Amino acid sequence: MLDSLIDTANMTLGAVLICFGSALIMGVLASFVYTRKNACSRSLAVTLALLPMVSAAIILVVNGNLGAGIAVAGAFSLVRFRSAQGSAYEILSVFLAMAIGLCCGAGYVGIAAVVLLLYIPAVLLLIAVPFGNTARSERTLRITIPEALDYEGLFDDVLARYTASASLESVRTAEMGSVYRLEYRITLKGDVVQRAMLDAIRTRNGNLEVLCGRVPEKHETI
Repeated sequence: MLDSLIDTANMTLGAVLICFGSALIMGVLASFVYTRKNACSRSLAVTLALLPMVSAAIILVVNGNLGAGIAVAGAFSLVRFRSAQGSAYEILSVFLAMAIGLCCGAGYVGIAAVVLLLYIPAVLLLIAVPFGNTARSERTLRITIPEALDYEGLFDDVLARYTASASLESVRTAEMGSVYRLEYRITLKGDVVQRAMLDAIRTRNGNLEVLCGRVPEKHETI
């Protein structure tokens, strides 16, 4: 079952069709799983579905040919540097599609099927459970203050009262330098009412804009 179907010395049309068909079916399945759990473009969904078959065709052609393999590696490098960087999960899905194509192109359809059958329940389980999620009490706090105020230590006592931890992530000017925008990463205490914290901050910043929201989930890239 795990042996290669491809014999480079005596390649048959039936074996090639089995490899390509398996790559296409597994690519469509992997793409379907990705689109069910993630918002993505139609272009990405189609790419994930067809990439295993394309990769299988390339591996099948360069199998045993060192020069052709080096040329293909160079072509893939050019494609990589001309492509926009995606999220970590998107890149993982692309790697999965390529791994399926590589296995099928080398004739190891059984190995590709085992990888996919292990991947699907693993990814569904990790998405279903709060694995790697940011703590629900962690927030991004953005405070606007007039330029006349010194922001160093201005809100330390307020944040100490309402948060378990707080760190100033960035400071930038806005509105032609008339205001500062401070961005904090905070973890609220369990019994804190957000409105009380916001009211305490508004008494310090001249009732300018204050925003407290959840930390964005999708910003990591690799």
